[in-house]
Amino acid sequence: MSSGILGACESFVIASWADAGGVVDPPRYIAPLHLHRSDDEAWYVLEGVLRVRRGGEIVEAGAGESVMIPRGAAHTYWNGSAGPLRYLLVMTPRIHQLIEAIHATAERNPAAMRALFEKYDSELLG
Repeated sequence: MSSGILGACESFVIASWADAGGVVDPPRYIAPLHLHRSDDEAWYVLEGVLRVRRGGEIVEAGAGESVMIPRGAAHTYWNGSAGPLRYLLVMTPRIHQLIEAIHATAERNPAAMRALFEKYDSELLG
């Protein structure tokens, strides 16, 4: 998984992400099931297939398509094909800070992860 920030402003951050692909069954989740209490989040697919669990539904988006997650909705996502996936993640600065904190922490136990999500007004569900 690789990423890069393309732009940021006071209201949102756009980051590019890539996943090389591989095993699709069972899904290899890019993020665990979680929700953001006060922040919306969206993906725009550049290449491949992104699958998103949004509440009780599974949404599939291919190149040129997008998926929006409204605040408060439980969600997770994964590469939906064995091939490469490239997408733009459009998020609030708070979600971006959460992602940076996750990547920076050495504490990967469930309690530490739950506390980290809480710090950024989010909830780890899975």
